[in-house]
Amino acid sequence: MSEKTIRRMTLADAEAVQAIEGRVFPRPWTLEDFRKEMTQNKCARYLVGVEDGRITGYAGAWIVLDEAQVTNVAVAPEYRGRGWGRALMEALLQYAANLGAAYVTLEVRRSNETAQNLYKSLGFVRVAVRKKYYEDNGEDGFLMALDRLPPPEADFEEAETVRE
Repeated sequence: MSEKTIRRMTLADAEAVQAIEGRVFPRPWTLEDFRKEMTQNKCARYLVGVEDGRITGYAGAWIVLDEAQVTNVAVAPEYRGRGWGRALMEALLQYAANLGAAYVTLEVRRSNETAQNLYKSLGFVRVAVRKKYYEDNGEDGFLMALDRLPPPEADFEEAETVRE
């Protein structure tokens, strides 16, 4: 049986995450983009899925006050269909709730029915169409939102936790 975990992304994970990004998206973020997210963006939080020591996928969000905006979610093609997308999204939603988010938004391509179905199954609803949102081909994006997050974990703490 393989060992599967989801954990917070580290700077050391950036190359593997960018490699997945490059295989999955037509306009992928660069390695430098991910490094900046990890070192300069205090609102950014990213999780990675790990199976037998290999990164299977990742999910990230910018969390500002009570809103979490999902930035990207991707699963390496060889790990698709094994529950990683759902597991990463559920973990990201829990993380956002732990950090005080009351709702989560994301954009998804009109043509990406697999992702839309996952998001709907998690409780997201389509709230708007962003015309010609995707620069690579001018495809519309659907803005989806979720306002029913899991309750925060009482014992949650991370290095950035501020105590007064």
